[in-house]
Amino acid sequence: MTVINTNTPTAELQALDAAHHMHPFTENADLARKGARVITRAEGVWLNDSEGHRILDGMAGLWCMNVGYGRKSLVDVAARQMQELPYYNTFFQTTHVPALALAAKIAELAPGDLNHVFFAGSGSEANDTNLRMVRHYWQSLGKPEKRIIIGRNNAYHGSTMAGMSLGGMGGMHDQGGIIQDIHHIGQPHWYSEGGDMTPEEFGLMRARELEEKILELGADRVGAFIGEPIQGAGGVIIPPSTYWPEIQRIVDKYDILLIADEVICGFGRTGNWFGSQTMGIKPHIMTIAKGLSSGYVPIGGSIVCDKVAEVVGKNGDFNHGYTYSGHPVASAVALENLRIIQEEKLVERVRDDIGPFMAEQWGSLGDHPLVGETRIQGLMGSIALTPNKEKRAKFASPEGTVGYRTRERCFANNLVMRHVGDRMIVSPPLVITHDEVAELVKRARKSLDEAYAGLKADGLLKSA
Repeated sequence: MTVINTNTPTAELQALDAAHHMHPFTENADLARKGARVITRAEGVWLNDSEGHRILDGMAGLWCMNVGYGRKSLVDVAARQMQELPYYNTFFQTTHVPALALAAKIAELAPGDLNHVFFAGSGSEANDTNLRMVRHYWQSLGKPEKRIIIGRNNAYHGSTMAGMSLGGMGGMHDQGGIIQDIHHIGQPHWYSEGGDMTPEEFGLMRARELEEKILELGADRVGAFIGEPIQGAGGVIIPPSTYWPEIQRIVDKYDILLIADEVICGFGRTGNWFGSQTMGIKPHIMTIAKGLSSGYVPIGGSIVCDKVAEVVGKNGDFNHGYTYSGHPVASAVALENLRIIQEEKLVERVRDDIGPFMAEQWGSLGDHPLVGETRIQGLMGSIALTPNKEKRAKFASPEGTVGYRTRERCFANNLVMRHVGDRMIVSPPLVITHDEVAELVKRARKSLDEAYAGLKADGLLKSA
C-alpha cells in the first residue's frame, strides 16, 4: 500500500485530491485542473503548505481558530479523554462529565437566562435543532400554527437543508429548494443597498421590514426570527446602530422568539463573549460552534433560555439529537479552549488592545483607489471594492469578478483573505500580534495594488 504523507510530492497529492476528494462550495472540475493548495502544518497565525510557503491566515481557518494553531494543551486534553472515555452518547437518560461540565461553563458565560445547552456537531446541525425546537415549543403551548421562521437575504446559517433554508443565499436555494414556512427579509447592508438614506434611516427601514413581514404572514403564524449579530459569510455586514434595537422591539411586541446565530460572532470575535452583547440584544436561543473549540474538534450547540427550555423539557420527549451530541472528546477540548480564552483574557484583548489596533491599521486601507469603505468590529473586518468611491458604485463586470481577482493576489502574496462578491473579508485568530496585524495589512495593500494594476490594464475599472 502506498504511504501518503506530507513528504509526498505536491503534484501526487493534488492528483489524489482531484481523483477522490469532493470539496465544499467548489467547482471540483475547475479545482482539479488548477490543483488544490496542500496545507501541511500550522502554528499561531501561520500556515505552511507542501511547497514550503509560509502563509498568514487572515481567516482563522474558517472563522474558528480563535486561540491559534499549535496549542499543545488542547492536544493533551484530547489524548487524555480518548484514553479515559473516547465516546459515549447522551441518549437514554445518560450523561458524562465532559458534556455536563461544558454545558455548565457555557451557561456561566452566556448572558441573561441562557442557561441550557443542546449539543450538536456543528453550527449547521445546531440550526437544524433550532428549527425543530422553535416549532416544538409553540406546538407544546397549543399554537402549532406558529411555525414560520423569518431570516434575511444573504444570511448564512449553514449548508444542511434546514441551515440553508434559514439562510438567505439564493445560490444555495437554487440547489434543492428550501423548507416550507421559512421566509426572508432584506439585509441591513447600507453600503450596497442604502441609496441616499443615512445609515441610521436605512437601519430602521430594514428592521421594520420584519414587522411588515409579520403583519403580512400573520403574527399568530410567526414563531421566530433568526439573524447573525454581524453577517459573516455574507461579507461582514455590520448593521447600522438603529437596526438591532428596532428588531428587539418588534420581536418583543409580537411575542416572537429571537435566534442569534453566534457561530462566527461568539467566543470573543467581536470584543465580547458573544455578538449579542456587542449589539445589545437578548436572544431566546443562540447558535454556537467554531470558536467554542477553536476548530480543534467539531462541536456546536444551541444555548437556550429558561422559558423555552422549560416548555421543551416538560412536554414529552424532544425527539431530536445526534450520535455525537456532547461528544466527550469534543466537550473536553472545548472546555480547555474556553479556559485558555479566559485565562489569557483574549476577549478583553480583542476589546481593548488588538481590536482597536487592527481597526486603525485596517482603516488605513481606505485611502486605496480600489477601496470604497473599510468596516471592522473586533477582529472581523471587510473592504468594499469599487470603481468609484463617491458613488459607492458597483463594477460593470459580473459581481465577484474583481473580488476573485483580488483574492488570487492575496493568495499569491501568502495571505489568506476571502472575497464575498466584490467585498474582501478578514477574521484572524484572536492571538494575532501587533506585528502580525501590520504584516497582514501590508500584504493586503500589496494585493490591492496588484489587483488594481491588473484591472486597469484589462479595462475593468468601469462602473455598472
